[in-house]
Amino acid sequence: QLQASGGGLVQAGGSLRLDCAVSRISFTIRTMSWYRQAPGKQRELVASITYEGNTNYQHSVKGRFTITRDNAKNTAYLLMNSLKPEDTAVYFCNIVSVTGLSTYWGQGTQVTVSS
Repeated sequence: QLQASGGGLVQAGGSLRLDCAVSRISFTIRTMSWYRQAPGKQRELVASITYEGNTNYQHSVKGRFTITRDNAKNTAYLLMNSLKPEDTAVYFCNIVSVTGLSTYWGQGTQVTVSS
């Protein structure tokens, strides 16, 4: 089970932190990721982090967003600074097992950035 939280309404330039808490799984999580989907657009990768802490960011969020994880808690965090109206979307958490055979999605959390 993936529980995403932390979305909301914020003014441009503001900050939000999204949390993705994973429970009731029997495997090690290799990659934890955040995706987003804006109205009328395809879902896109925002940021990902491996078990070892290696990170990858979409170019448009580099320097503004930071993804971290707590392996002991099976929780990933996305700290979003300097938010822009174009960051408005539903954000989804995703995990991939260490084998790569299992992937799960959490429910989305809405992030709205007003100009």
